[in-house]
Amino acid sequence: MKIPLLILIDSVQDFLPAIEERGFRCITATSADARARAIREHGGEIRAVLTRGATGLRGDEMAALPALELVCSLGVGFENIDLAAARARGLRVTYGPGANATSVADHAMALLLGAARRLPQADAWVRQGHWSGFMGPQVSGKRLGILGLGTIGREIARRGAQGFGMTVGYYNRRPRPDCGYAYYDSPRALAEASDFLVVATPGGSETRHLVDAAVLEALGPQGYLVNIARGSVVDTEALIAALAARRIAGAGLDVVEGEPAVPPALFALDNVVLTPHSAGRSPEAISATVALFLDNATAHFAGRPLLTPVPQD
Repeated sequence: MKIPLLILIDSVQDFLPAIEERGFRCITATSADARARAIREHGGEIRAVLTRGATGLRGDEMAALPALELVCSLGVGFENIDLAAARARGLRVTYGPGANATSVADHAMALLLGAARRLPQADAWVRQGHWSGFMGPQVSGKRLGILGLGTIGREIARRGAQGFGMTVGYYNRRPRPDCGYAYYDSPRALAEASDFLVVATPGGSETRHLVDAAVLEALGPQGYLVNIARGSVVDTEALIAALAARRIAGAGLDVVEGEPAVPPALFALDNVVLTPHSAGRSPEAISATVALFLDNATAHFAGRPLLTPVPQD
């Protein structure tokens, strides 16, 4: 008998046959209404849930799933999964560290280049029938700050250092002496030492508004912010104010607070590049994250240890 699996995300639609072949019966519910209906109608049978950090799974939803054993986050984030409720129930929770790191790091550099060289604006200008140069700073040889030197942060740092000859510094909860990059003891100190500041931290309460008005002020009028992590890490009102007043030069954002709703004030700015939380959505990344999810889920239901359980601390 196939194992009932509730899927709360839309990025795995092309992989549903492969998931079914591995012994799961997929119950897909990617809207709020469909999610509530699926839990109401299938709550007694669902044994596993596939979600992601931004989509999450609430404690009250877990309580409505008495047969639930396993919660899997497709990517590296798990900030909106109620871990306390899961642990109280004895549920196992997995995530996907590293599976989409290459794709996210590529996207971070694309946003960095796009914001600095004003690529979307230049493209729109040409399409309107104009032909004149857009001025933007070169990236090579500049100072790259990485806020969060995990797997994705390291990939971004490698691209900056080896691809563009950038000097790399970082801020992290714990120093990483083996990385070879300069460590700064606060986000503000890192911003002061950066021309480009890339946010690559996990989301959640511990990192909420880690990039605030003071950090943006330290980044300065020649500095650029790139966020491929979570919108909650950046104080959006402070960022909009800094961009509007040119207290920073520009930004590239794949995530915003409250997404998918985007603050209208961002649309009015000509020094920001926006993408729809798509950094990890390459075919290669989705394939890798789905494969890791399936390996975790198969291991659990076969009574074997999980490959990538969510850390306990």
